[in-house]
Amino acid sequence: MNQKHQEDLSHIRSMMERSSRFISLSGLSGVFAGLSALIGGLYVYLLFKANGLDYFDGEHKLYSVDLVYELVFIAIIILFFALTFGIFFTIRKSRKYNLPIWTTATKKMLVNLAIPLLVGGVFSLALLYHQIYVLIAPATLLFYGLALINAEKYTFSDIKYLGFCELILGCVSLFFLGYGLVFWIIGFGVLHILYGLIVFKKYK
Repeated sequence: MNQKHQEDLSHIRSMMERSSRFISLSGLSGVFAGLSALIGGLYVYLLFKANGLDYFDGEHKLYSVDLVYELVFIAIIILFFALTFGIFFTIRKSRKYNLPIWTTATKKMLVNLAIPLLVGGVFSLALLYHQIYVLIAPATLLFYGLALINAEKYTFSDIKYLGFCELILGCVSLFFLGYGLVFWIIGFGVLHILYGLIVFKKYK
């Protein structure tokens, strides 16, 4: 009787973990996060033009303090929309399939995702503080890629491929300093949209 009880508990636990993995992987949230990044990146490019900066002239650029603050604010807005879309589509998916959201697997995934992201955030703030702007975009791509790979064991394995793509893109961008906006748009915009479409089609 005890053995059957333990088997039932193990089965229930396994189902809950699979459910957490299922709802944590939302193709639509990836698509909308990517669209947010594309719109934000285009706005930043237009902002550069409005401030008399030709982004593709290949010259070293000096940013005013006000412009830097505005860029940080735009980044926060993009992050807000990406998180909002992620939460919305996760809740919608969990309700559709009547699955729990806040489980042990979900908590572990968020912890493993958050650690590299927090460290990367502090590192990026340090680069901002020391006015080493050219390394901010590569750093965000690299730490984001590491975060996705680190969280992969608590969700479907598809996410690690996005993580490796972000890492590769971040490494390449280190050799093309000054074009961080382009790589940032590709990494957080284009790759997210492609990943979201693939995942949506695969798991719909």
